[in-house]
Amino acid sequence: MSINPEVTPYNLWKGFQPFNPPIIICQTCEIKNKGYEARCAGRTMGEMHMSRVSASAPGKCILFGEHAVVYGQPAVAVALEQRISVSVETLVSDSGSWKIDGMHFQAKKHPHVQALKNRMWPSSLGAPALSIRIEGNIPAASGLGSSAALSVAASAALRTARGRWFVSINDIQNPETWAEGFSSTFETSPLYSNVSGEIDSRRKMVSDPQYLANESVISVDECALLAHSVEAIAQGGRASPMDSSTSAHGGIVMLSDEVEQEVEYLYTRRLKIAEQERVWHLHSIELPVNARDVYLVIGNTGVYAPTSQQVAKVAELLESEPSRMKEIETIGLISRRGIKSLMEGDFEAVGRAMSENQIMLQSLGVSCPELETLIRAASPSSLGAKLTGAGGGGCMVALTRHPKQTSEAIELAGGRTLISRLGNNGLSIDNYENLPMWKPEL
Repeated sequence: MSINPEVTPYNLWKGFQPFNPPIIICQTCEIKNKGYEARCAGRTMGEMHMSRVSASAPGKCILFGEHAVVYGQPAVAVALEQRISVSVETLVSDSGSWKIDGMHFQAKKHPHVQALKNRMWPSSLGAPALSIRIEGNIPAASGLGSSAALSVAASAALRTARGRWFVSINDIQNPETWAEGFSSTFETSPLYSNVSGEIDSRRKMVSDPQYLANESVISVDECALLAHSVEAIAQGGRASPMDSSTSAHGGIVMLSDEVEQEVEYLYTRRLKIAEQERVWHLHSIELPVNARDVYLVIGNTGVYAPTSQQVAKVAELLESEPSRMKEIETIGLISRRGIKSLMEGDFEAVGRAMSENQIMLQSLGVSCPELETLIRAASPSSLGAKLTGAGGGGCMVALTRHPKQTSEAIELAGGRTLISRLGNNGLSIDNYENLPMWKPEL
């Protein structure tokens, strides 16, 4: 691997220690990705060489469709430049006790990691204990997908660390060649049904299996699927695949209750909630070349508002006033108009759609004075601005050609800002050595 440092000027909350992610170029797979340089690469302990893998994944923000997506309307999310990096390495001691950021691992504090352990690293099959380090520049509990980015990066790191058994290595990205693993194409999967115990991902017993352990065994679909399943568990059985898919694939992702035309279909996710099955169809939107001319400026109010409370607030409103469903439908129309403008590269129209979306969200009662203050501050220098996420606090986002000016205006109004371009890369394997860490038997 070769590392080419790149300075990204607007990639941090103001006041934080600068942390400039380098560009990682993996000569094996010839994929250029933004990632994080691993700490302590090449560490040894006596004669024992440490095995390690580092992976990273981006956060996200929602451009259109908050709340309306719960009622069947489309929503659009974009991957941010800001990322979470997860490094896993073998422990020298054979205590069987995991560590996370140097501390003893506690499952209740890290439900996402625990769920991934059950799916990717079962001790019942002989998987060794690991040390995990998590770092990055996505603020937690801000509606920017930090937990999904963690889950995607961790699943990619664990898959690389254990490798994969294949029926044949002639077409390793085809799930039908896998002797173990998880995929959207498999009709049955225990991922969502078993929320507490370890899961055996072995699929096919073959007489002459083949084995690989490097970044080529990574499936973006598998990492997105794993991340969605652990997000659902951590959220008590309720989670949209929007965050996990956007973090895994990068770019721009559209979620809808139907398979959409004129955009690239990715896959379908299904999740049973209270005996009812929720179905989502995921799509990818390709950005035009002129997307590099615009930026997203995100402003954090610092006000914490749980998503569940805001969703329940809208549900109660619609139950008491069924006629307000017209506002949900209007958000859907605005989203579709915004999607069309995105694909055409008409960012003035994209900005107008964002501002119109904000008017509808304000009418539904999910905005708040702090969000409105930041949106007003950003508007003079922006193409459009709105809250992003559930609302009631959290973050707003502005689309602008003048990121410095917009950022300064938001900060003067009391917000903390980060800046990102559109169309950023998804998950990446940034570094690895001495693999596999664990080679499970078939």
